[in-house]
Amino acid sequence: MIGSAAAVERLESGIDARQKAGPVTDDLVTKRAEDIRRIAQRHGAIRVRVFGSRAEGTSGPSSDLDVLVELEPRRDLLDLIGLKQDLEKLLGCRVDVVEEGGLSPYLRDRILRQARSL
Repeated sequence: MIGSAAAVERLESGIDARQKAGPVTDDLVTKRAEDIRRIAQRHGAIRVRVFGSRAEGTSGPSSDLDVLVELEPRRDLLDLIGLKQDLEKLLGCRVDVVEEGGLSPYLRDRILRQARSL
């Protein structure tokens, strides 16, 4: 889902956003980081970051991947949808893609503190 309510709910459910953002340690993400960056670039996504359980090292076997991006000028919702679909195909898990400009003001600071670059 684009800008998923589920991703927002997970953030509101007690993830400690005060932790310092270090490198992503999730195996799925680190092993496929170059492929993720390549796909993101193809869809006009720049400054690709991961947040949520896979960024915090608390993911489980059924965890999704929460991705925060900025889009190049003249890119649109279709690019976000294509990015989501291509990442889901690559990774074999559900992916939520959120554009930084569309973050809720209530969650923006928390997500930005939690976000980790690939």
